[in-house]
Amino acid sequence: MEEVLREFFKRYEGMANKVLAGEIDVGDTTFVFASDFIAASPAGVMAGRNDESLNTSMEKGYAHYRAIGTRELKIRGLKITPIDALHFLVRVDWRSVYAVKDRPDVTIDFEVHYLVQVRNEEPRIFGWISGDEEAALKKHGIG
Repeated sequence: MEEVLREFFKRYEGMANKVLAGEIDVGDTTFVFASDFIAASPAGVMAGRNDESLNTSMEKGYAHYRAIGTRELKIRGLKITPIDALHFLVRVDWRSVYAVKDRPDVTIDFEVHYLVQVRNEEPRIFGWISGDEEAALKKHGIG
């Protein structure tokens, strides 16, 4: 199952970069999420549905990322922890690169913990836990 999850997140990384570059529509990527999901960050906990509201939210998010100069997202590492036969906690160590006016590119490393369910060899993200993205951006003079 580890290989299935590694390939899933590699594909997720590729799609995120294609959306950033405007090569594909964000709606082509929402299949990676379960029908319902939860998200937690320092801003609080929210629950959502994989419907038009997710698509709209992701479009706004990617527009913001492009506006602040996000050039690419790279996976630096994965740590997969099985919960049971169908559920996994996947820690993804990300690296984001930002084009900042009048400065060299800025690189920020961060991690997100994803809750993933695998049914019929098809992973779906049903939750994620992330750190304080806004504080990290501010610390690096972005946004």
